[in-house]
Amino acid sequence: MAEAVEWLPDGTPRSPRFDDIYRSSTGGLEQARHVFLRGCGLPQAWAGRPQWRILETGFGLGLNFLAAWRAWKDDPQRSRILHFATVEAWPVAAADLVRSATPYPELAPLAEELAAQWFGLLPGVHRLSFEQGCVLLTLFVGDVRGGLRQEAFQADSIFLDGFDPPRNPAMWELATLKAVARHSRRGTAIATWTVAGDIRRDLAQCGFAVEKAEGLPPKRQCLKGSYAPAWEPKGLRPANTVEAGHCVVIGGGLAGAAAAASLARRGWQVTVLDADAKPAAGASGLPVGLVAPHFSPDDNLLSRLSRCGVRATFQQARALLPEGEEWHATGVLEHRVGETIAPFESLEATRPWTRQAALHELESALLDPSMVTLWHEQGGWIKPTALVRAWLAQTGVTWRGNVKVQRLERTGDGWAVIDSHSHETARAGLVVVAAAHASAALLGPALPLQPVRGQVSWAAETGEALPPFPVNGDGHFIPHVPTSQGAAWFCGSTFDRDQVDRAPRDDDHRANQARLRRLLPDVERQLAPAFASGLLQVWTGVRCASADRRPLLGEVEPGLWVSTAMGSRGLTFAALCAELLAARVHGEPLPLERRLAKALDLARLKR
Repeated sequence: MAEAVEWLPDGTPRSPRFDDIYRSSTGGLEQARHVFLRGCGLPQAWAGRPQWRILETGFGLGLNFLAAWRAWKDDPQRSRILHFATVEAWPVAAADLVRSATPYPELAPLAEELAAQWFGLLPGVHRLSFEQGCVLLTLFVGDVRGGLRQEAFQADSIFLDGFDPPRNPAMWELATLKAVARHSRRGTAIATWTVAGDIRRDLAQCGFAVEKAEGLPPKRQCLKGSYAPAWEPKGLRPANTVEAGHCVVIGGGLAGAAAAASLARRGWQVTVLDADAKPAAGASGLPVGLVAPHFSPDDNLLSRLSRCGVRATFQQARALLPEGEEWHATGVLEHRVGETIAPFESLEATRPWTRQAALHELESALLDPSMVTLWHEQGGWIKPTALVRAWLAQTGVTWRGNVKVQRLERTGDGWAVIDSHSHETARAGLVVVAAAHASAALLGPALPLQPVRGQVSWAAETGEALPPFPVNGDGHFIPHVPTSQGAAWFCGSTFDRDQVDRAPRDDDHRANQARLRRLLPDVERQLAPAFASGLLQVWTGVRCASADRRPLLGEVEPGLWVSTAMGSRGLTFAALCAELLAARVHGEPLPLERRLAKALDLARLKR
């Protein structure tokens, strides 16, 4: 990663070795199928399995991934979930993924789907999701050893791929192969196109039994084998054998519904309990919310977490909701109110996420060109209730309202859920508490949660000249949202800590108007009559926040998990936390970097 990097428009780094990938990718689809899939006994090996996990050491043009995805898609006996975890120091451009698949009609549509998510690939972990979340690509951008250190999962198949040993020795060093072995269980299949003697010796030293097999011309031979050490490896973790069963999720807002959907995709039968009669009755009942990555010049923890969250949320929205009605990827303008110096001049690597706003974008927002503004390309609005409904409608999820949970009791095989009448209302081997600030009543005072009241002001549009996209900064403004009353605008929100009263307040309308005046002065002048009329519509809710304003996710006791404290970023973090929870329950590849996962972990409260 020390070489000079040219950043391409889609946010992928173009290495001086870029074109070498083409020259080293001889055989294309035929090689992927013959050497790697057949070498690992696929697709037969994954038949009927709940999950199959492939680890690859060099993504290149993605043909191995596309071939595995195609084989999975065409196989009626396929595993429920296909994980493909891979490493690439120099991702190619999205257009080159498509171009490389053009000769193969069966791969071309998959390559188009891959390219649509192939953006903003800064160093670190990126989770791309396909087939309604059943095909999961976990890409680590960086050197192979760094990528292997990120994950603790055990692979079922290993594809040793990448540049040949003389030109990329780090990919084939003994230390790298030892790291690969640490991701193996007894019986993990391994395949590669190289039959070099030193590679075979090192693989044997790491515990792999390998043999030469018929190669794909012009190569006469390739290599296949399995992990079968003659010794008991030190520190070898037992494979995660958690089987999907019955799960209870307490809380029917964004956090709970997202967790229910992620677990249901993995085969769980999930019962969602909520004290209210309908889903999203709390803070998740917000009429519309804004989704945009956080930006900081030093790319701090929140910035990196928010990018992972925005990517996960928009993947779900695209898969489940009609765009233009229940969500819209409009992009978001950020007005850094009160700032006089631009936060950066040019960071090409972040352009697919965030850049300086263009003049036409400022003009559309009726802002002076001298104002400090950013443009978040990956941004837009979503109706939270629509997303909650879509998650709860997933196969395997059952909703039960009007159930107030009073306590949880440990049983021999899991947890009993006791309601306010002291009756056992449900029992399950896995319970997830996602009840916002009410979670502390079930899990104890050691869970420091803070209620935060918020009020949003809104009205139907009456022909005002409003920006075509949302604007945030000091509060937010979201125009052109479809409602039963026609297109409407929304602004706010107030942020009142330790307050739970949901009664509307005129003072909060005035506070929202003051924020709008600072954020969009010309827009506020147009909407001043609506504020003065006293006829504004209102939504109020109580969010749940942690002391450091990050979600709390983790296992409280065996089989008892919590996912809460989304604060004002529930739309950003709910889907990401749900996938992280499911990954940890099943020992899967994590959907984000290990250090970022730790920043969300409940265990940080004990440090």
